Amino acid sequence: PFVFLQNLDLGLNLVGGITLGVVGLFLICGLYSQQPNEATAILLFGDYRGTDRKPGLRWVLPWYSRKKISLRARNITSDTLKVNDKRGNPVEIAANVVWRVKNTAQALFDVDDYQAFVNIQVDTGLRDIASHYAYDHGEHVEGVDQELTLRADAEDVAARLGLELTKRVSVAGVEIDEARLAHLAYAPE
Repeated sequence: PFVFLQNLDLGLNLVGGITLGVVGLFLICGLYSQQPNEATAILLFGDYRGTDRKPGLRWVLPWYSRKKISLRARNITSDTLKVNDKRGNPVEIAANVVWRVKNTAQALFDVDDYQAFVNIQVDTGLRDIASHYAYDHGEHVEGVDQELTLRADAEDVAARLGLELTKRVSVAGVEIDEARLAHLAYAPE
């Protein structure tokens, strides 16, 4: 009987060790860490369940998948574009845009690649803005209000560019913090 009890005790220790190992593995698989200004979209078999924004060591059930996304401010300096201004003059123009992800679900699921989407919208918005303003003042006519120009009214142009970009990128869950012209010159012909 004593040998039987020793074998039974060894068997219980083995079963207990395996059970403890499985439970430990289950708990470890659900752990993830999150930095400040970072969010994690939580998905259950492809179905969006919410966004976790709290930094630190976090845990969810292991069958929930997680997609991390940065909420930090990002900076884009667009390529120098050759466009025509309001009067048809060819100008070179570039912008510097500061943006960040506001809605993680929209950024991950409403567009294929939100970073590429923002880059394209910056170029498109810049082309559109340039076509609404003349590069510089033409001849001054008495009694007629001066029109806004790209060169003389940079603050107003930047404000309109920011509003235009905000409308364009809102579908991707992105917000524009600031938009400024970074380069402006007549295009060499």
